[in-house]
Amino acid sequence: MPFADRTEAGQKLAQALLQYKGQQVCVYALPRGGVPVAAEIADALGAPLDLLLVRKIGAPMHQELAIGAVVDGGAPIVVRNEEIIRMTGTSEEAFLKIEKRELAEIERRRKRFVQDRPPLNPEGRIAIVVDDGIATGATMRAALRATRMRKPKKLVLAVPVGAPDSIESLRPEVDEVVCLESPADLGAIGYYYTDFHQLSDDDVVTTLKRFPAQHPA
Repeated sequence: MPFADRTEAGQKLAQALLQYKGQQVCVYALPRGGVPVAAEIADALGAPLDLLLVRKIGAPMHQELAIGAVVDGGAPIVVRNEEIIRMTGTSEEAFLKIEKRELAEIERRRKRFVQDRPPLNPEGRIAIVVDDGIATGATMRAALRATRMRKPKKLVLAVPVGAPDSIESLRPEVDEVVCLESPADLGAIGYYYTDFHQLSDDDVVTTLKRFPAQHPA
């Protein structure tokens, strides 16, 4: 296993991203798992940290199988995986019901994690989007598209480990991909960590407090 835990994975990713130290950078984490990884990157680069609140839309009978994803916002961005929707026989009614449920969870997380903290504005800056790993890529695709719409100068995807097909499918969404491990037979993301315990909401809040909010100019 290449990583002891998410902290070590973040430290190794940070080394691969040191070229951005001293530049105008924003680091975005997908909570919960991406937060400790992204925190190490933000620390190493001297960059601010923010969250991207994204929820997977899982198939009705197979919750781990992503049929899409939704990103927080005034007009939520929904990414659909039409092939998987067809394969699972998911109706439009069922898709919308799950989407509504995940939007409610995003709202709960926004209140819990972010509260009144102003969001980082990546416009004209280098935006680095981080998670602890990528399996299908549906959630990350939604996060990247939402970030791209905010007009960063450069968009970078940074993950410790990812499935090769998913990583390749995400390359058109970004300007650069930094992925340390891309095994042909990925299995589960947790296989590549010695410690892959589930993080709590309090873990996310505590980590975010280490990084002062940046108020818009």
